[in-house]
Amino acid sequence: MQNGYLNFDEYIRQGEPQQRERAEVFAIKYLRSQGFHVNNELFEQHSWYFRNALVRANYRNLSKGISYEPLFLIRFFRNLLLGEKNILKNRYMIVDYIEGKNIQVPEQVPEQVPEQAVNILFTNNTLIIDLIKTIGHNEFSISQLMEKIGLKHRPNFMEYHLNPAISEGYVRLLYPDKPRHPKQKYLLTVRGMALYNELTK
Repeated sequence: MQNGYLNFDEYIRQGEPQQRERAEVFAIKYLRSQGFHVNNELFEQHSWYFRNALVRANYRNLSKGISYEPLFLIRFFRNLLLGEKNILKNRYMIVDYIEGKNIQVPEQVPEQVPEQAVNILFTNNTLIIDLIKTIGHNEFSISQLMEKIGLKHRPNFMEYHLNPAISEGYVRLLYPDKPRHPKQKYLLTVRGMALYNELTK
């Protein structure tokens, strides 16, 4: 763990079952620390899916045209946190699995997100909400975000927009172990994506 983040790219893809089991424990503990009341039931039912989804979310091979793919992990956590019924099948994670690309919508979406989940996801900080809406499903650098929001003063943007969004768990760094990475970008966390989906319904 570096700077408070678990480096799944190096940690998970080592492939040792004990490490992957610890990743599940880490996820549960982290979610509980954020106020979510979760247990290991879904992790037990879909243990291999969760572990493979972590790999797909953190593996990239540019020479083979393989990019990071967080979609499968997002489906898992939407089921866990929002009570959705997304189909969780390992075969959909196979690169270039054509049939799986058509499985984009949950089999059954609850008419209403559980009140507990909404309350935990919600923030009354309008600057964070604007930032979440701006990022959406994309990855942006600081300069790109400032341009999209219409700000020119970097210190103010960092203090009132970006840093609060990161500290409250809505936004994360693409390279968390290298904050000053020359190609650093910012994207939504699972929590941020869940709120984004609620805001853009």
